[in-house]
Amino acid sequence: MKLKFTKMHGLGNDFIVIDAINQSVSLDPATIRRWADRHFGIGFDQLLVVEKPGESGDFRYRIFNADGGEVEQCGNGARCFARFVRDHDLTRKNTIRVETACGIIMPTVEENGEVSVDMGIPRFDPARIPFITQERALTYPLNVNDREIEISAVSMGNPHAVQIVPDIDLAPVTSEGPAIESHPFFPEKVNAGYMQIVDRTHIRLRVFERGTGETLACGTGACAAAVSGIARGLLDSEVQVTMRGGNLRIRWEGEDQPVWMTGPAVSVFEGTIDL
Repeated sequence: MKLKFTKMHGLGNDFIVIDAINQSVSLDPATIRRWADRHFGIGFDQLLVVEKPGESGDFRYRIFNADGGEVEQCGNGARCFARFVRDHDLTRKNTIRVETACGIIMPTVEENGEVSVDMGIPRFDPARIPFITQERALTYPLNVNDREIEISAVSMGNPHAVQIVPDIDLAPVTSEGPAIESHPFFPEKVNAGYMQIVDRTHIRLRVFERGTGETLACGTGACAAAVSGIARGLLDSEVQVTMRGGNLRIRWEGEDQPVWMTGPAVSVFEGTIDL
């Protein structure tokens, strides 16, 4: 049996997107890992699945990392998801109500082709991240590889640990990232963000993603970094986030307000693969 897919990317964070409404799809972790292999498979950071909704959305959006594990949220994937359902005539709406494992998101396809996404309200309560600590704080000490770092912990539907570094080009992302990802204080593991503040409206960012490794861009990571900087009074409410794959615009007006993310979503090619 052959399965149709579309290869897409958001700032180099790459995906395959599968329409599970108009074709039968049955996935398992071993199959996903095989397809994710960049030498022997298709190659991708995450696999996105478009499904029929429950009672509260236009579509259901599921996300699987390259290791085969299902996760709650992916910001760059959300933009690609929105472009996919529009480009494949699954909807004519500009603003789409999408069910995810962590709640409803509302992506909007703009006239210039970019996609803006209401990513929901960030969570700082440690129990909802989840993060093991005594009480909520703006920053927390974390012992990693025999040194103490200072992080902000926030959930954008998935957990993030964000630290400020003087220069992301010199940050120990690949050596330290795996230790943060699997730190015992994060029982569901965590995405490790490294943020360099350029000025109050501009940051540079690298992210070691849970279950994937470092990617060229991370949408929820960009949201988490901007939100942590705004909460600490270091950034203004609208921030440009520069990652290796390009730029996102993040806007957050403060506590109990949703985070808005705007950026591109690009289709690369369409293909089929044997199940």
